Amino acid sequence: MDIVLWILAGLLAVAFLGSGGMKLARSKEELAASGMGWTEGFGQGTIRLIGVLEVLAAVGLVLPALTGVAPVLVPLAATGLVLVMVGAIVTHARRGETPMIVVNVVLLVLAAIVAWGRFGPYAFTS
Repeated sequence: MDIVLWILAGLLAVAFLGSGGMKLARSKEELAASGMGWTEGFGQGTIRLIGVLEVLAAVGLVLPALTGVAPVLVPLAATGLVLVMVGAIVTHARRGETPMIVVNVVLLVLAAIVAWGRFGPYAFTS
């Protein structure tokens, strides 16, 4: 199970590093043109904040465990991603974007599994 949690954390880290990086690197208009229509309902600052949260969570899913420094940040980062995905689900539901809700639910479940495992029976020990 430890290997499964590492794989899930790695996959989530890659996904959110890419997603968050894109939100930080592109303008609101560029994001909307690339298919992220939800950005129309948010200011540039909020979009950048979401990007920062996603990048920090991506780093927090892997780096603390690799370095052995504050590994409790791994399940905290996963929990943060669960909350981000709840917000994403609400946003997409309001816009009627069902396919995106499915993606968000999958990411939420994967993050919840990592949080459960790393807070619980497969926690990193010091």
